[in-house]
Amino acid sequence: MERTGRLFEVIQILRAASAPIRAEDLAEKLEVSKRTVYRDIAALQGMRTPIEGEAGIGYMLRKGYDLPPLNFDDEELEALYVGLSMLIRTGDGALQEAAIRVCRKVMECRSPGDRLQVAPWGGAPPDDPELGCVSKGLLRQAVRESRKLRLTYLGPDSGETQRLLRPLALIYNVETTLLAAWCELRGGFRHFRTDRMLCADLLEDSFADEADLLRKLWMEQEGGVSGDEDQIPSI
Repeated sequence: MERTGRLFEVIQILRAASAPIRAEDLAEKLEVSKRTVYRDIAALQGMRTPIEGEAGIGYMLRKGYDLPPLNFDDEELEALYVGLSMLIRTGDGALQEAAIRVCRKVMECRSPGDRLQVAPWGGAPPDDPELGCVSKGLLRQAVRESRKLRLTYLGPDSGETQRLLRPLALIYNVETTLLAAWCELRGGFRHFRTDRMLCADLLEDSFADEADLLRKLWMEQEGGVSGDEDQIPSI
């Protein structure tokens, strides 16, 4: 995690806490060392962020420190609640955790209570890396940073294959998630189901100079999204 994002995350963790949080607990959540936590806290305090406490005791964010209020009408608020709740069906653990944090902030404005509910079933399987699943967070990072991906994939007819991809988009359907990419093996655009991915390695190779053009060509060519990689014709 980059330092700017980590500093923001420190504020969000302290903001949600009801008691002081020790440096070692912050370090565990952020996956950094305690020394890094001490430096981050000092940097935030230097920016006049009202963090109170000290090493060995714990840290708290002074009450009243918050982002500017968000103004939503009732329908906008309900749309946010339902949309964020639907993320449970994507199987994307990192997005689900982010949605919970956003929901907590937004619902402080006015909560719709129990009148809006989203069923937790009928979605894509969770992407738990410990169970051998490829993380959707890794796929989103590859798309976001325009970095090549080495993929081990189990096709419906072709069996296990090795692919070198230029990831362009992640598409969430009700029961599966697809990665749209330029496949160097096939020499064309393909959609890969995340539940058939056996292994994925994010490479340092960048295709940033080509990403926008490739994404535009993919959108023009496909126009929509099919449910299986092998159903998409090569170019």
